Amino acid sequence: MANQPKSIHDLTVKDANGNNVDLSIYKGKVLLVVNVASKCGLTNSNYSELNQLYAKYKDQGLEILAFPCNQFGDEEPGSNEQILEFVCTRFKSEFAVFDKIEVNGENTAPVYKFLKSGKRGIFRDDIQWNFAKFLVGKNGQPVGRYYPTTSPLTIERDLQKLLE
Repeated sequence: MANQPKSIHDLTVKDANGNNVDLSIYKGKVLLVVNVASKCGLTNSNYSELNQLYAKYKDQGLEILAFPCNQFGDEEPGSNEQILEFVCTRFKSEFAVFDKIEVNGENTAPVYKFLKSGKRGIFRDDIQWNFAKFLVGKNGQPVGRYYPTTSPLTIERDLQKLLE
């Protein structure tokens, strides 16, 4: 790839309404990037805890970027409109929800190619399931990767260090 991004801020993604979002708007913020699903056994606990983290740290510079993905067990089958309705109505989430993407395989979205390439390739392996999490520092570089079964609240200490 000729023009590989040097940071997540070099990328543009689509939001759930189909609008382009230049991720440079998040420069200076700590990002928690999550591939989400509405019908997963991990959905309730993850959305609840992501909401808690966002409420507690959004004013200190945390942004949560949720990317719906239907690659695992057909657990995010809805349209972007249905996903937004679910997230906003059921969980009252205020963080950003983006266009449904693929996180593995030939059609992996550029943002996930970047996250998985990580620093010196240490995060290169495939995403295992819904709700895998990447912590991205204020400079746009991935600094942590967490398994789908990792509770968002257990990431809080790592998050606090980056927000300091």
